[in-house]
Formats: sequence, C-alpha cells, structure tokens
Amino acid sequence: MEMKPLKIAGGGLAGLALGLALRRESVPVTVIESATYPRHRVCGEFISGITDAELESLGMEGLMAGATQLQETLWFDGERPMLRTSLPNQARGISRHLLDGIMAERFVAHGGALLTGQRFTDPAIEGIVLATGRPSCESTWIGLKAHFLGLPLKADLELHLGNGGYLGMTRVEGDRVNVSGLFHRTESLTGREHRLAQAAADAGLGSLAERLREATMVEGSLKGVHRFQLGWQSPTDDALRIGDAAAMIPPITGNGMSMAFQSALAAVPALVDWSRRQISWDQAKQSIRKSHHTLFARRLRWARRLQWILLRPWGRRLCAQAVSRRWVSFASLYQLVR
Repeated sequence: MEMKPLKIAGGGLAGLALGLALRRESVPVTVIESATYPRHRVCGEFISGITDAELESLGMEGLMAGATQLQETLWFDGERPMLRTSLPNQARGISRHLLDGIMAERFVAHGGALLTGQRFTDPAIEGIVLATGRPSCESTWIGLKAHFLGLPLKADLELHLGNGGYLGMTRVEGDRVNVSGLFHRTESLTGREHRLAQAAADAGLGSLAERLREATMVEGSLKGVHRFQLGWQSPTDDALRIGDAAAMIPPITGNGMSMAFQSALAAVPALVDWSRRQISWDQAKQSIRKSHHTLFARRLRWARRLQWILLRPWGRRLCAQAVSRRWVSFASLYQLVR
C-alpha cells in the first residue's frame, strides 16, 4: 500500500531532523522553508543532553564531525566569577550556519523534497507538521546572537548573569565564538551594530561589553528576535507542532537544540503509523502531544524556576552558596533541565 506523504513547514533543526528520520522509514516528505541555506539563526549553538544513539535514530550520524568538543564552563555573577566546573557530559558547539546546511543536504540526498524561499500558510490540516512560526505578539524579551573572531574565552562555555538578562559565549567550529543572550528589551538595543555589547553593558556587564567591542564581529552573523514565547506554546489552531513551535525552553539551560531533536524523534513513530494508514491524524496528534508532555514537562517547569532565580542577585548568591557548600551539585541542577 502506498504511504501517505507528509509536509513539514519549517526547515530548522526540528523540521530537518524529522524529515531525515522519516526518510529512514521511506515516508515521502517535503520540507518547506521560508529562507535559504546557509543562514544564521538566533541560537546558543550548544548541544547538550542528547545521545549519539538518538542522533543516529534521526539519521544524523556523522553530522557532528565538525563540532567543537566542550567540557568546562565558567559562570559569572555580574563581573565576578561564581562557578567554574566541568560539564557532567561533554557537549558540542556547532553553528546553525553549518549544521542546518549539512542537514538539508543529507535530507535531499536521502530522497526528501526541500522547497526554500516559500511559506506554508495553512498548517492545521491533515498531513502537515508545523516546525516553525512565532507568536504574533511581541515579547518583553529580545534574543540576540552574533559570531566573533579574536575573542579569547576563559572556558569552553562562559555564562554571564546580569541584571535582567544573560549572555552565553560558546566555542563553535573554526576560530569563531558564538555570543548569544536574552535581555529585557530597551530602546538602546534597536538598530545598533554593537547591540550585544550594549545589551551586556545595560545588564551591568561592563567588562564583557568591552571584550565584545574589542573583538571582530563576523559580517552577517548578528541576528535578533523579539517575537517568541518561552514554555509551552499557546496556538489558536489545532496544528501538529514540534520543536519551538510546540515548546521553547529558556535558553539559560543550554538545552534548546537538543529539545528540537528530541521533539522530532518523539514524533516519528506516530507519523510513520499515520503514513502507513494504521492510525488517524487525530490519533497521531494525540500520541505526539502526550510524548512531548512526558519528555519536556518537568524540564520546562525547572527551567522557568531556574531562570527566575538566576536573574536575581540574591538567587545567584544562593545558588553559588548551595553548590560550593555541596547542598546540591551542579550536575543535579544540570540534569533537572535535561
């Protein structure tokens, strides 16, 4: 019996990962993406919390060969170092500019159809998976990202916690450092070449702002986003959603990329069954939503709490004291959001 074809609206991490996994099962798949590859995206470009076995199940074996291995992290409370430790599991740093492109190439090589420069406008119909889309309302936050050259790091991953915002710095491929952050929106952050440095300064991170101004920003890498909603999404339609279109974890956790992959992986069994005409579309949606809740509900709750605590001076002091006095381990906090 001929398998039913699927369309995926959105060719980011979740959409391409789902497309790759479905092609492994011979499902006819078309990915529709509004942009073209390669492209920069607002992203921490830090992969932690997904196993090699999970990546292989998605058809992504070997695609991380160009990633930088990350082991040590250093956290700052304002200008003051508060925590230096090894990550519980080795993480990877890889840019979306590189990763999205090679995922798209493999998807096409495995028989997937990729349409770029196009938008799909009616996702709430059978056979359509929504892996993109942002709320129409603007957020009180702004996410910023850029790549820098000539930016020495004091650890593989630096996390700078300031007043109402935070900024992470991660080694990616080559000699580049990805700098990304989440900040409360202010007028000073609009339309400026040095928005990341200004955001750091506004958050009380003056020394970090100077480091950024002294480094060289890679042309075209500066991106910003202000239409998004952290946590479970609140759609007005009944579309089947994966990745950030279903749930967005606060970026302070460094788990967003892994959640995109795991969201796609969780959707594969039900979509394969639907394509083989073994279950209805409604059954597929119910199964995938249940899987997402099982996988992500706990980590989203803890991520929201940890972000709230760490953006407050007393919260940062409390966390640093708790870890230094071994009331709680960094590894245990790390695993709560994975």
